[in-house]
Amino acid sequence: MDVILKEDVLNLGYKDDIVTVKSGYGRNYLIPQKKAVIASESAKKVLAENLRQRAHKLEQIKTDAQALASKLDGISLTIGAKTSSSGTIFGSVSNIQIAEELVRLGFNIDRKLIIIKENVKETGKYKATIKLHKEVVLEIPFEVISE
Repeated sequence: MDVILKEDVLNLGYKDDIVTVKSGYGRNYLIPQKKAVIASESAKKVLAENLRQRAHKLEQIKTDAQALASKLDGISLTIGAKTSSSGTIFGSVSNIQIAEELVRLGFNIDRKLIIIKENVKETGKYKATIKLHKEVVLEIPFEVISE
């Protein structure tokens, strides 16, 4: 079943992408949640016209994302966490702490755009991926230290 995404869906695609999904996933989740519509011929024509009209705006959004990425390039974060004597963190460090640290530095980035691939449960150095745009992805190193 082909559907047109109305918003970004993690591990599936970005807004206005035409993707193939299993029928049950499309009918029971994506369409009722208003995250997608069925990709009929008329819907594809409407999508093509909308993309043509928004091409300039989308280019500007991409340019802004690249500018933000260039500002973030070279930044290294330090996250403080309560730890045991062996260096194990009580809890874990998540994208929320990364977003809060970026806000403290003056960068307002939504926490949903920040992805940490590994569980951060000990002090040490890690990397977080920030998806500013579907074509602009940035890796930021961060270090977890004991408070």
